[in-house]
Amino acid sequence: MKKVLVLGTGAQGTTVAKRLDEEPAVSELICADYNKAAVDELVGSLQKARGVQCDARDLASIVSCARGVDLIVNALPLEFGKNVLDAALEVKANYQDFSSSTAFDDDVVLGWIRGLKYQLAVYGPKFKEIGKLAIIGTGSAPGLICCVTRDAMKHLDTCDTIYNFVWEGVEAKRFQPFWWSPETAIEDMSEPAYTYENGELILRPAFEDPIVRKYDYMDKEVTFLNHTHDEPVHYGLNAEQYFKGCKNAYFKYAGTGMDFAKPLQRAGLLTHDEVEIKGRKVVPFDVILDYIPKPPKFEHEIKEIIDEGIISDEGCMVVEAYGKKDGKDILVENHVFAPGLVEAFEKAGMTGEMYLTGQGGFLFSKMFVNDDFDMTGLITSDMLPMDKVDQYLAYAAELDITVETKIKPL
Repeated sequence: MKKVLVLGTGAQGTTVAKRLDEEPAVSELICADYNKAAVDELVGSLQKARGVQCDARDLASIVSCARGVDLIVNALPLEFGKNVLDAALEVKANYQDFSSSTAFDDDVVLGWIRGLKYQLAVYGPKFKEIGKLAIIGTGSAPGLICCVTRDAMKHLDTCDTIYNFVWEGVEAKRFQPFWWSPETAIEDMSEPAYTYENGELILRPAFEDPIVRKYDYMDKEVTFLNHTHDEPVHYGLNAEQYFKGCKNAYFKYAGTGMDFAKPLQRAGLLTHDEVEIKGRKVVPFDVILDYIPKPPKFEHEIKEIIDEGIISDEGCMVVEAYGKKDGKDILVENHVFAPGLVEAFEKAGMTGEMYLTGQGGFLFSKMFVNDDFDMTGLITSDMLPMDKVDQYLAYAAELDITVETKIKPL
């Protein structure tokens, strides 16, 4: 039986906690956040959970919450990653993070890559030394989509180019541009996009380089644009060992949130630089963020939005992998299918985003508590051995998150 600490009571931490509460292998669940009221609301709906207040800026506060746990699930903002990693090492627990910390290098853009390499090189041996495993990038993207991309490699002898396409086309009558952390969303949208081209990691302008796709199940053509994301960095760093020598990797994004953020970014309203307006100093990013509604996470909040009316409930997650098989050029398309907003609420009382990202993260937690992992060290989610990828996708299928593979000659 396992004891688990979930840090963060946002939409994703809430989803993981709810699902872990149902797992037979979990004996106790600790839910922690600085916002005690949010913690109390969450644990009030759970059976195995107790809530504690935790200040993630203070390493000792995290350690106090984490003593005796087998797994720490970090669903906090990226800047707290270092403290939570250090706490996991101190209490000798496994570690899971939805993303990768920005706390290792002050450079806003390139510092994240240096920080990722640092975690792999420095924290990997530390976790190996205590016989524990840390996995970073464990939501839907990165996370689920990384496993789906690895699965595509089964069908190739060599890989040249990988595209990850994500379209979040859910729009409510209520103003709700983001169904997950607005802060993380617009932070990502304000920065150049990581791209892996011709064997090198480079930066491309945000919201540029359009690619149009219309798959069979889509009602319209969708234009995907550059968006800074982890996957091209991961695939580039692991190209030879895990991605059949891939030379190019791209993450392309589309949807309501992108449509909302693009004019803000072009107008300079996503800058963190302080500006003076009519004699008052303000940070445009902070002003915009303050006016964006938080994503719903509890059933009554989601139901209110659905009852008010949904304009569209569409989306896609697709991996396109181009390469060779038996000397012939082929395209491997892996399509992810999962419930949308309305169906996700009917099935599980969640938004579609929570269903895919929160449960995508939960599936890694499930593998931890079921002792499905036999590795130690620190890895990104795209570095799972193929048998672990298969297990992950099998668990996903139990939640109606499925993958359809199409192999096309070129």
